[in-house]
Amino acid sequence: MKSNWKKSAGTILAALFVMGTAGCGGGDKKVDTGKVTVAKNSLKVGVADFTESPESAGNNLGLQFVRYGIGETLIKFDKNMNVIPWLAESWKISGDKLIWTFKIKDKATFSSGNKVTGDAAAKSLRRTFEKAALAKAVFEYDSIEGEGQNVIIKTKYPVPALPKILGDPLWMITDTSIKDRDNVKMGPVGTGPYTVKTFSKTKCMLERNENYWDGKAPFKNLEIHTIDESKSRAMALKKGEIDVAVNVASGDLGLFRDDKHFRVSECDSVSCVLARLTVKEGRTLSDKRIREALASALDRQTYCKVLLKDTFISGGPVLPPSVNHDFDALIKLDKNQYNVGRTRKLLAEAGWKDTNNDGFVDKNGKNLELDCYFCGSHAEHSLFAEATRSDAKKAGIRVNLKIADSNEIDKLDREGTGDLCISHVLTVQGDTGVFMDTYIKTGKKGSGYSNVRYDELSDKLAVEFDPAKRRALMVEMEKAVLEEVPVIVYGYPRTNIISKTEIANADIQPCDYYWITKDWKPAANDFQ
Repeated sequence: MKSNWKKSAGTILAALFVMGTAGCGGGDKKVDTGKVTVAKNSLKVGVADFTESPESAGNNLGLQFVRYGIGETLIKFDKNMNVIPWLAESWKISGDKLIWTFKIKDKATFSSGNKVTGDAAAKSLRRTFEKAALAKAVFEYDSIEGEGQNVIIKTKYPVPALPKILGDPLWMITDTSIKDRDNVKMGPVGTGPYTVKTFSKTKCMLERNENYWDGKAPFKNLEIHTIDESKSRAMALKKGEIDVAVNVASGDLGLFRDDKHFRVSECDSVSCVLARLTVKEGRTLSDKRIREALASALDRQTYCKVLLKDTFISGGPVLPPSVNHDFDALIKLDKNQYNVGRTRKLLAEAGWKDTNNDGFVDKNGKNLELDCYFCGSHAEHSLFAEATRSDAKKAGIRVNLKIADSNEIDKLDREGTGDLCISHVLTVQGDTGVFMDTYIKTGKKGSGYSNVRYDELSDKLAVEFDPAKRRALMVEMEKAVLEEVPVIVYGYPRTNIISKTEIANADIQPCDYYWITKDWKPAANDFQ
């Protein structure tokens, strides 16, 4: 059971973030990239992954389409996460709190050239309910109808956060009148500055939407390249194979910070990286003491501060500090921060002891063994997984690492299989309450977790309109989660976009919905 953290940390760091010589030349040889250039009217962007299918109401839930400038929603979030108009110019609610009226901007059009009317928006929203199971779990409606430029939504019960909810890419507005388009192969007709020309999981070709309603799209052609490995994305940008890279790992940011040919845009995100725990009856982690013991075994502060070089804030509460829900007070209440002595005490209380001196605690002749699934294409996930195995081993817990792609992780999450599933998740799925419920509320996921106190608070939040009271309820919900440990939050990332300096306004936003926007353009502003 003897293990040296510094040695383990060094091994993990070397394995995951070594700068190497393969992509940068040998020895001390400096790479001379010369002047990097952007092809006129064309832009190449490298991302971690695209999607299995461009169906906006499918598994990707519209996220990629909003990120890549294909689709838009009724509202959007500004840099302070406030709700602001997008396709809708205004909205109001009836006195009985059941009828919402959103007024669509008169100039809004689809890439097909068709006008975005209230009826068109209503049909799009109804289609989302028909295609996406998640929609029904977010809110229920009696009717969604169009009247002139108004889309009128009558809900079955008060939904205080509806404007925020409709800012989630799941609800992007699409042209349902187009019947001869294969949405599964080409994606839907949206309202964004770009449209899909050809699609595959490894490469998506976009072209300018000549009917864009909010100004001329800057680039005639865009290429979205799937480059799963962060280091490969960084090297592709450095070599000039792409013009923009989204979310370069911390170990590679140094390649660009002092290079005048590149621009680094960073910000604190509203995301977190967490491990969803399967706590069904009969599973090892159904015992709260084991969940607490595991959480206390993980030195998350060192992972984030040292290994990830302060590009993550160390985890604890479910919601990140950027959401402004009493993070500092909540982190002080988290009794499951790093404490190996507490881990060993909890394991002993649960009847787990190392009876055969093999370095792992056992009970009834079986070692305490957990399977941890993670997406190997994300360097940070690999680091958290490897660090979990290393730290858990010190406390006598065997963790088996299992690499899976994001779709497999989602499936494990839905089915409640796998002891730990590491995911990068947006904590604002329109509304923070929606996100919390998706992972925590009884029956929402396959983990088997149920908490009466949390459910009661969530039910109150669902009908509370007062912002201060909603915030207070969210804080109490977070306290309930900290007490029960249905998830372990590793940390909250800073997110980034690295671009050639010839591109203007390639800025990352706190809300991870908006990457390629109408504001991205050649710095010289000489596009045609």
